[in-house]
Amino acid sequence: QVQLVESGGGLVQAGGSLRLSCAASGRTFSNYAMGWFRQAPGKEREFVAAISWSGGTRYYADSVKGRFTISRDNGKNTVYLQMNSLKPEDTAVYYCAADTRGLFITTNAGYDCWGQGTQVTVSS
Repeated sequence: QVQLVESGGGLVQAGGSLRLSCAASGRTFSNYAMGWFRQAPGKEREFVAAISWSGGTRYYADSVKGRFTISRDNGKNTVYLQMNSLKPEDTAVYYCAADTRGLFITTNAGYDCWGQGTQVTVSS
């Protein structure tokens, strides 16, 4: 199993930036696609971004395209989410997730290991 720990959340004004990090345990991190999801109060968890094991393929939700960038450093067992031009509607708990089964899809069902989440709050 992979254990995931997110960090980097916080309070930021609209238009600002944050970078989330997700540190993974285990020697096989580089074998897994990774994803970021978010859940706002009263809403279901939704896909934000995903990156293949090599970093060569990335997917984004339409709502964050052009503003968020997912990246990974396999040497550091870490995946990142750079969030720019933040909007109040980006406010949510952000979760990092690992796809250990090689599905590489953009839904919750494709990920079987989850972090505890980090809160991102964007004020208007």
